[in-house]
Amino acid sequence: MKLLIAAATLALAVIGGPVYAACTYPTSPDKIPNGATASMEDMLAAKKQVEQYNKDMNAYMSCIKLEYDSQVASNDGTLTAEQKAELEKRQVQKHNAAVDELEAVAGRFNEQVKAYKAANAK
Repeated sequence: MKLLIAAATLALAVIGGPVYAACTYPTSPDKIPNGATASMEDMLAAKKQVEQYNKDMNAYMSCIKLEYDSQVASNDGTLTAEQKAELEKRQVQKHNAAVDELEAVAGRFNEQVKAYKAANAK
């Protein structure tokens, strides 16, 4: 009976995800300036924020991959195929959501760069 309870507890812990949150989801840049009215300094500051966000998001995606790999490796073959598939599904969903947000932020910044160039064409 104790073995059954221990196995059920392990299964819930694995399926429910980790108790700790080792991977911190990065915060996107607060504000991307309007390229049509922004100064060069504003655009350069925004560029630095977007570049840092890109680095932070890539670190987050590496972290969730490492977290997934360690969850799978630490179970000594006790994971069922369904449990492993669920862990992989969650990791892929987190990764895809991060990529989507990163692309959206980069897209908004690139739109403002185009607007800045158009407004400051000589």
